[in-house]
Amino acid sequence: MAAATAAGAAAAAAAVSLITCYLLFHNSILKVPWARTARPSCASGRRTRRRGLVEAIGNTPLIRINSLSDATGCEILGKAEFLNPGGSVKDRVAVKIIEEALESGDLISGGTVTEGSAGSTAISLATVAPAYGCRCHVVIPDDAAIEKSQIIEALGATVERVRPVSITHRDHFVNIARRRALEANKLAAEQRESNETGTNGLAHVNSKMTDDKLATLQSESKKTQNNDPARVSTEMPHSSKCDPSSDSKGGFFADQFENMANYRAHYEWTGPEIWEQTKGSLHAFVAAAGTGGTIAGVSRYLKEKKRSIKCFLMDPPGSGLFNKVTRGVMYTKEEAEGKRLKNPFDTITEGIGINRVTRNFMMAELDGAYRGTDREAVEMSRFLLRNDGLFVGSSSAMNCVGAVRVARDLGPGHTIVTILCDSGMRHLSKFFNDQYLADHGLTPTATGLEFLDK
Repeated sequence: MAAATAAGAAAAAAAVSLITCYLLFHNSILKVPWARTARPSCASGRRTRRRGLVEAIGNTPLIRINSLSDATGCEILGKAEFLNPGGSVKDRVAVKIIEEALESGDLISGGTVTEGSAGSTAISLATVAPAYGCRCHVVIPDDAAIEKSQIIEALGATVERVRPVSITHRDHFVNIARRRALEANKLAAEQRESNETGTNGLAHVNSKMTDDKLATLQSESKKTQNNDPARVSTEMPHSSKCDPSSDSKGGFFADQFENMANYRAHYEWTGPEIWEQTKGSLHAFVAAAGTGGTIAGVSRYLKEKKRSIKCFLMDPPGSGLFNKVTRGVMYTKEEAEGKRLKNPFDTITEGIGINRVTRNFMMAELDGAYRGTDREAVEMSRFLLRNDGLFVGSSSAMNCVGAVRVARDLGPGHTIVTILCDSGMRHLSKFFNDQYLADHGLTPTATGLEFLDK
């Protein structure tokens, strides 16, 4: 009996202890606004169930990166975009591009979305397209991590790997993707004409795909090629180019670099989430840019909400955006990209850095820029893995380098937000490959953040 009483007393004491710890922890959480975002509940009226894949995209958590926050005296928060269904921030862009194209009639259910991408956007399009009844054709540079094209193929998309060349070259992966959409539209028009004349029984295609639209697309396709002296094709043999025996519903070129749906995805979606999750109590936002959609949409939204929020670009090696932001010039005359026939980027990071100003990037409102190195990105990725359990890709690591630089410049007591674009899972063959890093003299050696000390 005494034993039972003792056991009961011990259980009661344990329960009281747990409740006390919970209350203390709960109260401490309430001191920081981004931790107050509770899980959706029925009482709150927010969805606890999502209707399909598309509704599961977004509303990603804002994570306090403890190691960087403690080291700088600032609150450094990462928007965990790698938790989207497609594994990256590009899920938002894929949804917005496809939905706007369907609404405008430029794309119909059963049509093919084409895109030139170094990986993440392609993966997101391949993930999202089937949810809208569409197919996906991706053109990817062959120097991108091999696992990216393997993922895209596993998702059911057609993958075309090509050699990297200047954007002004007709066979740049973006220009080839544009041509694939043209080919699909031409095939659809031919099938429609044949069907109308009764020569075969192929299915109807969207009548909106007119000859005028084809001419416009062809004109746009030539814009970046007019001054290109090189006409030797670098396009690799591809067996799936608009199979004439297939029932074509036409193609739509996603054009993530120039399609303003990219910017709108972040202005209407990512930016508002960051504002809500921080309750507006942030001092700075920093991110790298590839297409420019993320940094443009988020920076413009945050600036409109509070002008005092500072927004910064983080630029990798080989990119001209740092000079554009800080000096107003993209690159010197002798570095003009039109004279290059090889990949202009000298970096192992993927998906960030560019030597032209896109329509999306033009919308950015920036207060300054920082420049990072490959070594800093590599060391940061390992530091985050060791200290926070965060397994992030190269662009996310570069963003965190930028967040520390901003924190050091602003001083302790500030809140800085950045984007954790994707995880390290799609960077295994290069960024997380010991031999690859050793071959490039980038074997990580740091034990702390000393690699950021000037």
